[in-house]
Amino acid sequence: VQLQASGGGLVQAGGSLRLSCAASGRSFSTYGMAWFRQAPGKERELAAHISWNGGRTYYDDSVKGRFTISRDNAKSTVDLQMNSLKPDDTAVYYCAARAGTGWGLRVYEYDFVGQGTQVTVSS
Repeated sequence: VQLQASGGGLVQAGGSLRLSCAASGRSFSTYGMAWFRQAPGKERELAAHISWNGGRTYYDDSVKGRFTISRDNAKSTVDLQMNSLKPDDTAVYYCAARAGTGWGLRVYEYDFVGQGTQVTVSS
């Protein structure tokens, strides 16, 4: 599975962005999908995860209530809607795919990771 993220950019605090990840390859609908983020000088952290059928989601406490992860298996895409953005959300965002059930808190628990897209939130 190859993953291509897009949608990053520069936005003012309080604004919104929508990230999208397009997957190529077979069996997209069998993978749990996630968005990780890595801020300068920090470890890569799980922001959100969605199960293979969209039935279960996970959000880190820092984004809960502001971010929404969704997927379209017919189009092989997974999106991250980010609202009420804060300067602390500034990071490179990566999409990732994981076979099987459940989510992983560390990126090495995922089978495929795409290139990142930069999100910068100004104060």
